[in-house]
Amino acid sequence: MSIHPLPPPREPIGLGRVPVGRWFLIIGAAAGVAFVAGGAIVMTMTAEAVRLNPRPDVAAQLDRLIVALIVLFAVLLVCGVGLWVMVRYAVLRPIDQLTEQVRTVAAGDFDHDLHVDRPAELAELSSHIDSMRARIVSAWRVAADQTEELRRSNGELEQFAYVASHDLQEPLRKVASFTQMLEQRYGSQLDERAKQYIHYAVDGAKRMQLLINDLLDFSRVGRVTGEKTAIESGKALDTALENLSATIDDTGATVTRDELPRLYGNPLQLTQLFQNLIENAVKFRSEEPPRIHIGVARSGDMWEFSCADNGIGVEPKYADRIFLIFQRLHARDVYPGTGIGLALCRKIVEYHGGQLWLDGNAESRGATFRWTIPATGDER
Repeated sequence: MSIHPLPPPREPIGLGRVPVGRWFLIIGAAAGVAFVAGGAIVMTMTAEAVRLNPRPDVAAQLDRLIVALIVLFAVLLVCGVGLWVMVRYAVLRPIDQLTEQVRTVAAGDFDHDLHVDRPAELAELSSHIDSMRARIVSAWRVAADQTEELRRSNGELEQFAYVASHDLQEPLRKVASFTQMLEQRYGSQLDERAKQYIHYAVDGAKRMQLLINDLLDFSRVGRVTGEKTAIESGKALDTALENLSATIDDTGATVTRDELPRLYGNPLQLTQLFQNLIENAVKFRSEEPPRIHIGVARSGDMWEFSCADNGIGVEPKYADRIFLIFQRLHARDVYPGTGIGLALCRKIVEYHGGQLWLDGNAESRGATFRWTIPATGDER
């Protein structure tokens, strides 16, 4: 199996830039020079001693000393050659083999086995590395299978979304329209309870249509309308305010803003983000006219936005619950809606690489939502 190669290794620093084999060569060369120098010094000193014509007993001792030194130098030479052979074939060559095998795996061939026979330490190390490689490959294959299954499941969800947007809404429209026609034609023959039942049926059909549309919007984030471009976030806010102009005028709401930056994102989704947050601020208003402020500040490589209002607010203990799909804190007859709005906002923000949360430490009396979106690097 061949997958994307690993990034190049880090460059060694200091003495680590010299390979192990070169270290052994340097040390061996120094030892050889010392050995030759020692032999030359011994031979010179022996010749000088013979030239002095020592007594016979001293000469005999010198001869035995010379023989012992020759034997010692011979043993050292044999040990040095043996050590070089051992290091070369028992250490350096296995290290080269393991290094080459690791390079092959790092290049992308993750099915390549890692194995050396000697020495025992390198054999154990290669065994552990090969076990980790096998586990990683196994986990990668499982992830690949799950990705393929997820891709297939997403395809089925897209088919379901198509059915929901067409085949399911058509019967609902018929139920609502024919029920209303029933009330118009036979309204004079129906009592108040029958008219109430008809109202329940029409209201239920309309709420089901709204729920289906919200579910479709939630499923489309990052999938159908997910193209990102460089946009002015202020224009997205302008579009959202234009869509909510009737609601803002009816409630006497005031919306202020900071100077908004240029972003890299999807215009429709960012408009929907602003629209849902402002609409929530207007919906959950207090007795005073709604006052909403859209703020922004640079935080490292992210823009941090905020939407603060003077409404009824949200208790901190519900800070996570409000972002779950279909989760409501109020009865439907008090505050209408499907309970998808904030979940949709969080999904939009996460698709753009940021996070959305409720600021429980905000100074404003109402609710303050904050979210981050990566900066493009352009100035305002």
